[in-house]
Amino acid sequence: MNTPYRHDIVNENLTLIQNTKGLTYGTDAYLLAAYMCELHAKTAVEFGGGTGIISLLTATKRRADKIVCCEIQPEFCRLVGENAAANGLSDRIEPLSCDVRELRAATLGYEADAVFTNPPYMKAESGKRNEADEKYLARHEVCGTIYDFCAAADRVLKFGGKFFVVWRPDRLADLMDAMRKSHLEPKRMTFVHADTATPPSMVLVEAKKGAAPSLILTKPLILYTAPASGNAPRVYTEDARRIYEDCSFTQFFKS
Repeated sequence: MNTPYRHDIVNENLTLIQNTKGLTYGTDAYLLAAYMCELHAKTAVEFGGGTGIISLLTATKRRADKIVCCEIQPEFCRLVGENAAANGLSDRIEPLSCDVRELRAATLGYEADAVFTNPPYMKAESGKRNEADEKYLARHEVCGTIYDFCAAADRVLKFGGKFFVVWRPDRLADLMDAMRKSHLEPKRMTFVHADTATPPSMVLVEAKKGAAPSLILTKPLILYTAPASGNAPRVYTEDARRIYEDCSFTQFFKS
């Protein structure tokens, strides 16, 4: 019998147990973790944690002392706990099975310094429905829209708290509208392209609760030096290589 579970060693030498019926570790998760390189939080909350990889990377890089990793699917919430234990991070990462639409600061017992999320990015009625339920829920706004996720961030963040999100450029207007309606002012934004010949495939945003308008649009991150060509391996750009080496956009932000 085939098992849906897979054990991998990923960035930062982390052990990661993944359920292949759901979404597995990808570029969007890693780049979001790297985007939080300037975060120094006592308390942070992840919305839609999946296997907990972004929380694991954030804790390993010591960007938050305590992380509550919220996940609505019980099986994946269990995996968050297993992955935290496997990497010696159980004292810093707490799995919480919850619906972010019902989450409040009172649920946590405090207002958090930061919230980060790689949320479902497709509308509930879009895309194919013949995939596993676990994967469909992770990709589609069935258990909450981007408006719900931003509203939840507003409820649990302290004034001045940070909000980090990775999103799809074709729905950027929805993200900006949702953040503004939830008192989350975008402060930094970076578009990510596979190469110079393709449009952006994702956008990274850092926002601040209650801040005044002032947005820094960084130069785009280009991942590869040239478009894909047959079976030839793709080569990372210098920017991408440096980000992958230390899970950090620090030098990128300063350039």
